[in-house]
Amino acid sequence: MLQVGLQHFLIVSSILFALGIYGIVTRKNAIMVLMGIELMLNSANINFVAFARYGNFGLHGQIYALFVIILAAAEAAIALAIVLNLYKTFAKINVDEVNNLKE
Repeated sequence: MLQVGLQHFLIVSSILFALGIYGIVTRKNAIMVLMGIELMLNSANINFVAFARYGNFGLHGQIYALFVIILAAAEAAIALAIVLNLYKTFAKINVDEVNNLKE
């Protein structure tokens, strides 16, 4: 029978991280870029929990993962406010087309 080990968690985490990087690099929509960032944060959470489980670190990995979840929630709230303000101001949310914020 197949036992799920640390390598399985690391493989899933690296796939999620790669998908997050791909989403950030290839997408022009600000919401898709934010979803890529969330995928990257979730892959870090999987690593924290997996290393805590298989490395005998106790609850430290879960505590770090909880902090990352709180950080991701705050980032999502602030980013949503920024995206809504961009849409209200420019009527578009493409990252490449909204470079007038400097002025």
